[in-house]
Amino acid sequence: MGSAGNPLHRNISSRERSFGNFCLWFVTKKKKKIMSENWFLCDERNKSITNIQDKDRQDYWVLIDVPDSYCGPRLQFPLTFTDIDLLIEAFKQQQILHAYYVLEVLFETKKLLQQMPNFTHIKTSPSKEITICGDLHGKLDDLFLIYYKNGLPSVSNPYVFNGDFVDRGKNSMEILMILFVSFLVYPNDLHLNRGNHEDFMMNMRYGFTNEVLHKYKLHGKKILQVLEDIYTWLPIGTIIDNEILVIHGGISESTDLNLLHHIERNKLKSVLMPPIPIDGDHATEKGNKVGTTITARGIRTNGSLSEQLTKHEWEQVIDILWSDPRGKRGCYPNTGRGGGCYFGPDITSKILNKYQLKMLIRSHECKPEGYEICHDGKVITVFSASNYYEEGSNRGAYIRVSSGSPPRFFQYQVTRATCLRPLYQRYVYSEEIFEAIRMLKERMISQKTDLIRVFQLQDSSKSGKLSVGQWAFSMENILGLNLPWRSLSSHLVTTDKDGNIDYMSSFQDIHIQKPVKEVQSTLIETVYRYRSDLQIIFNVIDSNHSGLISMEEFRSIWKLFKSHYRVCVDDSQLDELAERMDLNKDGSIDFNEFLKAFYVVHKFDKLSKSDTKVA
Repeated sequence: MGSAGNPLHRNISSRERSFGNFCLWFVTKKKKKIMSENWFLCDERNKSITNIQDKDRQDYWVLIDVPDSYCGPRLQFPLTFTDIDLLIEAFKQQQILHAYYVLEVLFETKKLLQQMPNFTHIKTSPSKEITICGDLHGKLDDLFLIYYKNGLPSVSNPYVFNGDFVDRGKNSMEILMILFVSFLVYPNDLHLNRGNHEDFMMNMRYGFTNEVLHKYKLHGKKILQVLEDIYTWLPIGTIIDNEILVIHGGISESTDLNLLHHIERNKLKSVLMPPIPIDGDHATEKGNKVGTTITARGIRTNGSLSEQLTKHEWEQVIDILWSDPRGKRGCYPNTGRGGGCYFGPDITSKILNKYQLKMLIRSHECKPEGYEICHDGKVITVFSASNYYEEGSNRGAYIRVSSGSPPRFFQYQVTRATCLRPLYQRYVYSEEIFEAIRMLKERMISQKTDLIRVFQLQDSSKSGKLSVGQWAFSMENILGLNLPWRSLSSHLVTTDKDGNIDYMSSFQDIHIQKPVKEVQSTLIETVYRYRSDLQIIFNVIDSNHSGLISMEEFRSIWKLFKSHYRVCVDDSQLDELAERMDLNKDGSIDFNEFLKAFYVVHKFDKLSKSDTKVA
């Protein structure tokens, strides 16, 4: 997915599981293959870093014992999708990942991040969206809810997490482990940007350091030491389709993306530590802006001055990590934060035009609705931690973007009810939904000849495999059903480890009991029949285009629906239906929930064409 992801394949040799000192010795002797010249900045230095890192693993990590009494998750390297699921379920049960596995994940993550460019360039398509999430700040239930509503990361469901994973919330370590393991499994499809809280000095003030030392009393200091290095290797931004710039904070009038593409980002140890001037004096007044409470005075970096960014480079990074948009024109000091700047709509237009970009997506600020659009639609803020200040203070949100389409916004809010519900990846299935899938398979077999013909036309290599996008296009084109085929694929076909579909598996395990026309209409047929009408009504009610409707708005939708289709539904049935549709129990319904839980049984009664009931 994009040139920036090409070198990050799953068969990286250094990620093979180590068994004793011999395997560690063997791994250190293997050469890294770097397939992109953009990432090959200094080969000898990278080799030196790798040797030191592997020695660090050998001297410390392998000496940690995992006792038989440990009942938490046991990760198997190289990691797979199963490990993501294992980790999530363990954290749902409030289990702690053993320090042995934590350090192994951290060492592997650092090794992979060292191959990443400063800005990750990725591509989308009309059939492949990417999800952008903002600050999580240690709020694990928000990450669970995002994965529940939007699906786990995969080749067909890529993500960008835009910084500030840690601090303030009580589950920052769990969030890091889920994100890092997901990154190791899908390095081309899960992207991590550095935020201003991915900083060891910020962590000392805002809680993450204490969290680690509390959870890992014996090995906490070592974990923090490795994390300090990992922060410096996190990319500082993502560019989508060469049009959308995704950075944590913002920009200034002097933001130089060309310079930022080439700085040695790992030299920025902390945003609170300005470079030390050559004459040995303290940092300049501007250099001391960041962190008015925790200043950089008296703090010196270890090593020589060549291991620091220049003052100009440091200021460039500070601006993109700390700045905030405002309605006032111009660029002026960010007095609220003590670092970065406030930038106006004219600055946004200037920088975007200079680099031929169309939009800036950033995070860094809590918004009541989880997102905010400003600067004539050119700047979007997304914040993914709901209830940030206190319960009910704000919604969380994430954004989905794809080539040629406007961004789509999805809001949510964690409640006590959502915390108690198990994570079933994305869907909760009832008997009616299983019946709907069965009926859909019957329709597929009825069009088997035409489907196979289209599958084989697209399968130019005669491999028997298609991408999810190709398969979804074929299904919609032949069956004429406007359904979420990408989401349904996991229940209809077999997918290999690379995310490709064995298209002949579309016709396995299908047993037709009676002709499709004679079977009662359930979920799929109802959705197929009314989807366009429902979408129009939904959009009318959803006036702010948030992709979310309240229970009151839902009732308004049904009044229109009942009036148009002459469906008889009383208020008690309506309340029951609303309760069932709100799958994650957050008090609101998004359109996916609306369609997936929507169930109307049409009785084919010759005496009454309008005899319909809601189940």
